[in-house]
Amino acid sequence: MKNYQEISINDIKGIKIGHFDDAVNGTGVSVILPDEKAICGVDIRGGGPASRETVLLDPLKSNDGINALFLSGGSAYGLDVAGGIMKYLEEKGKGVKVGNAIVPIVVGSCIFDLGVGNGKVRPDGEMGYKACLDAEKNLPRCGNIGGGMGATVGKMKGDKYAMKSGLGTFALKVGKLEVGAIVIVNAIGNVYEIDSNKPLAGLLDNKKEHIIDCEDEAVKLLQLMNTFGLNTTIGAIITNAKLDKASMNKVAAMASNGLARTIRPVNMSMDGDSVYAMCTGKVKSSADVIGTMASFAMAKAINNAVMSADDLFGYKSYKSLL
Repeated sequence: MKNYQEISINDIKGIKIGHFDDAVNGTGVSVILPDEKAICGVDIRGGGPASRETVLLDPLKSNDGINALFLSGGSAYGLDVAGGIMKYLEEKGKGVKVGNAIVPIVVGSCIFDLGVGNGKVRPDGEMGYKACLDAEKNLPRCGNIGGGMGATVGKMKGDKYAMKSGLGTFALKVGKLEVGAIVIVNAIGNVYEIDSNKPLAGLLDNKKEHIIDCEDEAVKLLQLMNTFGLNTTIGAIITNAKLDKASMNKVAAMASNGLARTIRPVNMSMDGDSVYAMCTGKVKSSADVIGTMASFAMAKAINNAVMSADDLFGYKSYKSLL
């Protein structure tokens, strides 16, 4: 894409982003908090997602907005972060009023990072609550942060030849229209630069000096390995557009193309690849326009996720390989 202005995803009004992570044990959580409930959709292409409340995002369901979205480590254990996020939102009086109670609507997904650092330590309600407190600062950060702390890529032959990845963001503005992407890249495959098709991170050779083709290796193996179930790329699109829930589901589906443009292989049967899309309802547009921008933004955010990561737990990063 050309003729756009690059902005920080944290500059999109009406949304705040926070993180909490454990660098010692290698896991964490990132949370997106809209000032007001946000219309949200989702596209799940991986065959093994760890997710919460995504059924509410079906256009046929009555839900008319969410109060928070999280991207976490910890596999299915990481879904516990929702309890802390709900506590924070309840204290703020945000959620669906049911009698005398308030029920915050919190959706989200987790990556499998239990093989990085100490897999016995997983994100929990306390981490979720602290990530919400951090969101009040709304500081732009990428790399080994939040839910991306334990992310790795290129795991076709197991962790030995994998590389460190992390959390990435990218946002662009055209006129008054703003579209941003935030993503945690934890892929079995390699990550390629969207503009040149150059491999940025992924499966290392035996000497751990060069990146080799994951798709070729998959064909050579001729069978699925246990590591095929340890991979998930999860992310979200944030836009100031005004769209309904059906349209936001379409935006999420188009944004998922950003994964296909930069990760190979992707969306396998045991991956949990999931992309959300949420809007603040400020600028009129169409799902096709937002989706086109979203696919590009997601691809750029994926690139930033591996390019901003640092070496950790013995995994080489893009920075050190470069």
